Parts: sequence; structure tokens; C-alpha cells
Amino acid sequence: MNTRLICGSHSPLLYCFKKKPADWDLLQQTFKERAAAISAFDPELVIAFGSDHFNGFFMKNMPSFCVGLHAEAAGDIGGFPGPLRVPADIAEELVVDLRADGIDPAVSHAMTVDHAFSQTIHIMLGGLEKREVIPIFINCITTPFVPFKRTRLLGEAVGRFAEKLGKRILLLASGGMSHHPTRYYPVLGDGDERVTAWQISGGDDPRSFTREQWLKRLDVMHHEGAEMIARGERTAAQMHLNAEADQRFLRIFTANRLADFDDWDQNALVEEAGIGSMELHTWVAAAAAHKVAGGTPPEVSFYSVAPELGIAAGIVHGD
Repeated sequence: MNTRLICGSHSPLLYCFKKKPADWDLLQQTFKERAAAISAFDPELVIAFGSDHFNGFFMKNMPSFCVGLHAEAAGDIGGFPGPLRVPADIAEELVVDLRADGIDPAVSHAMTVDHAFSQTIHIMLGGLEKREVIPIFINCITTPFVPFKRTRLLGEAVGRFAEKLGKRILLLASGGMSHHPTRYYPVLGDGDERVTAWQISGGDDPRSFTREQWLKRLDVMHHEGAEMIARGERTAAQMHLNAEADQRFLRIFTANRLADFDDWDQNALVEEAGIGSMELHTWVAAAAAHKVAGGTPPEVSFYSVAPELGIAAGIVHGD
């Protein structure tokens, strides 16, 4: 067996909350334990599945899947800026292999990732440049959504590639569980003109925010949101934090019955568990890769509904 699996939630509010979550100490301890397990495994390569929050991918050209041959993390709130150590030759080999296996990812020679990648990489690996990382983006924030089936098939193809590569590979997924951060990242067309223009153009439209203005907006709004939560002005229900939906997902996920997600109604899931639940695509892809490569079924390391962080936080691992 040459792979390990880690799936974990992310949130900008991890770094700006105003009230300490009830399970904060246990969450931090779990982060440390998982990071230590990764260090002991000593992966030669990390394949990271993540999403984006209109910091690197925009509606003028939104791929379902994209593999980064070169990548740099933006300095958005909750993220860690800087270059990723992407082995471009292996990343290109992965793309060729995926396409031969019936999966057609886009390719980026200048991928910008945000906290959806950099936060979990930083926490689990100790920094962006500690390990060689191939980032695989999955569109999780805007319709039309990728079917879970296609994401599972992507993961399985990555798993077959991992087997052939013969390296120790960490399959890292970042995102979920239930949450609904549309206050910061509104549904396309629901924000003001500058927001919509940014979401479409990434700053190319003269009506849009500049990148600096967009990042400042996110910083200010997340600090405001943290204060609102602490004052009780934003509730778990308003944020679509839904333990029942999360546990239903985890029961199937930890049983390794990943094909059961193929026919899930994603619009119904968003209604129930928020747009942030779509980030579980990254978990499905990573777990599918791990399963094909001969890994053990996922186990839950941590779960807690944490309104102070704006998320229901989950961490899952597989050996």
C-alpha cells in the first residue's frame, strides 16, 4: 500500500474567530496528530484536491477539473501565500494518464489557489513548500455542479496513476462539511455589480473589484462575520450547519460505498447543508483514489458543529 488519505475542513474563521469553539482544543490536537502521522509516512508526493472561492478561477472560464503544473497561493484571509512545489513533469504525466483513462481535466501553467488548498496544506504538511504537491481543482462553488459520479471517476483514475507511479503518496482533500458562506461568496448575480463582475472576470472587467479590493473585502467581511456570530446575530441554522446531513454522508463515506453518491441530488444537498457541502467532492475524489490504490476505508478522526468557525468541521483519515 503506497497511499495515505486525509480529508479536512477549512475556514478563514480558524484565524479570526471571536469566540472559542467548544471543541477547539480537540480540533487542534487532531490536527497535530494527523500532521504527525503524515510526517511518519513521509510522502514523496502529495496530490491535493481543493476548490476555490473566486480567487483563482472565474466564470469567464470555469473548468470542472483542472490540474496545476505550476501553482501559487493567494494571500486571502485564512490562506497562506506563496508558491507550491509542483513537480511539473509528474503533473503533466498525470494529465496524460487521466485523459487516456477517460477523464479530461484542464491544465494550468499558472494556477492561483486560495485557502481551499493552502490552509490544509499548511496545517497538515507544515508549510506550502515542505513537500511536492500536485493541486487538482474541482469546481465546488457555482452551478452547474460536477456530478459526484464524475468526481469519483476522476479519483479512481488518479488512484490508478498513483499505483503505477510507485511512490509514497498522500491524497489530501480540503473542504466541507456543511456550511453556507454566501455572505462572502454570493451566488452569481446576487452580489452587487462589482462582486458579480469580479466573479466573472477576476478583475478584467472595469466594473470589477481589483484583486487588492477583493482581498480587502474578504478580510473585512470575515472579521465582521466573526463578530456577528459571537453576538448571536448569525446562527448555525442560518449557516446551514447540519449534523444530520453530515452524518449521513459520513456513514456512506466511511463504509467506502462511494458509488452511492453518484445519484445524490446536489441541489437538495445545498438546500440542506449549504453550498459548502459541495466541497465534499474533494473528499470523494481523494477517497476514490485511495480505495483504488488499495487503501483502508476512511475513519473519522474529528467531527463537530462549530458555528464560531462558520462550518461543521470534519477530519477523516485512511491508511
